[in-house]
Amino acid sequence: MNQEKFIFKNNEGISYTSFWEAPSNIALIKYWGKKGNQIPSNPSISFLLSKCFTRTKINFSPINSKKDPWFTFKFEGKIRLDFYKKIQTFLENILPYVPSLKMHNLIIDSSNSFPHSSGIASSASSMAAIALCITDWERQINSEMTEETFKIKASFLARLGSGSASRSIYGPIASWGKTSHLKESSDRYAIPFKQKIDKIFDGFCNTIIIIDEAKKEISSTEGHRLMNDHPFAKKRFHQANQNFFEIKKSLATGDIEKFIQIVESEALTLHALMMTSSPPYKLFKPETIEIIELIKNYRENSKTPLCFTLDAGPNIHFLYPKAFRKDVLDFIDDEIIKIFPSIKFIHDQVGNGPKKI
Repeated sequence: MNQEKFIFKNNEGISYTSFWEAPSNIALIKYWGKKGNQIPSNPSISFLLSKCFTRTKINFSPINSKKDPWFTFKFEGKIRLDFYKKIQTFLENILPYVPSLKMHNLIIDSSNSFPHSSGIASSASSMAAIALCITDWERQINSEMTEETFKIKASFLARLGSGSASRSIYGPIASWGKTSHLKESSDRYAIPFKQKIDKIFDGFCNTIIIIDEAKKEISSTEGHRLMNDHPFAKKRFHQANQNFFEIKKSLATGDIEKFIQIVESEALTLHALMMTSSPPYKLFKPETIEIIELIKNYRENSKTPLCFTLDAGPNIHFLYPKAFRKDVLDFIDDEIIKIFPSIKFIHDQVGNGPKKI
């Protein structure tokens, strides 16, 4: 779809309230490195979650006075000035595609079902929820907008706030980034992964082990920037494309061993790229390494198809088929909590995508 087709030029003012719930997602093939205006350097693919989501309500009303604020933002019922700049930047980035937005006052109320900075991609769910509300508001004026066009534009707008947010529009599996392995793929918006998926991945479980809730020392934005001059960037982007092809096959065939190999390789590669950046940095903690070793030992001894992945932080996502849920939870109780009694965790599973409330 041509980028110009995303511009809605109607200047009509309309009062409307939109309320959406958007899930977070966990990438299997990692997006790390970008160019231009939020264009990914490699394709990515992710599972959407079901219990980890952001709920956002936006009240739109025409601005009556130039003294009226363009927007206000509350998180968990409180004005959060520390979020203000990020929200403002996002709204300014999408303004060329919804110019009449500037003529409206936006009262934004947002909340998460999970702790902020818990290692779950809150920027993905929050930006996706805002984008869905704004696209829903536009749909009230634009009678020609189909359901498919609605989701594509919401994903397009969400991407301008957070690249991974583009994937939070589609469930249970979403892909973002142009690749020869998916005909409809795009760098400008995500698409639902409509390829064959083996039944072993139905209701796939994701338990998040929260090792550290502190704010990251290096932001993802800075991490992406450091990929621009990374000595291994070209090799990494080639690897990501190859892994995309391989994981697409494993999802179709149910080859869980291959799936585990790719997912864990992607997680470790992500952190290896950070440690070989200039300047180098690391975001995992000693507990991260210890728990990874416990997972590997447990998998080898029990033959349970449990694997791990990591986002850009220290917290670990356990991924496993729902048939092994009790086994994995017993492992967490018997081995993880016994060694790390203060560690928190969230049990989730693959979900179906956002919903209007």
